[in-house]
Amino acid sequence: MEFNNLDAQSESCMAYVASQKSEGWLVAFDRYDDGGFSGGNLERTALKRLPADIADGRINVIIVCKIDRISRSLMDFSKLVETFDRHQVIFVSVTQAFNIFDP
Repeated sequence: MEFNNLDAQSESCMAYVASQKSEGWLVAFDRYDDGGFSGGNLERTALKRLPADIADGRINVIIVCKIDRISRSLMDFSKLVETFDRHQVIFVSVTQAFNIFDP
């Protein structure tokens, strides 16, 4: 398999988790990659799994390389943040100063 932009983004996120090891962070994740699909809406196969996995308690931290990797729509992003807040999920953007640590 060829190394691509999704792999680079994943490595960046993994490096961030490694930098938080002293805080007890561990990598135990599914990648929610929707390569080839626009971030302009939430109608993406992998992203549709995310709310269910959050509700099931499988996820307590979400890390993205950039906010627009999860959504390019402010309205859609706010819906996701509501879900994160409701389930006390931490949201981190690695390359931007936007982190929700205390939902």
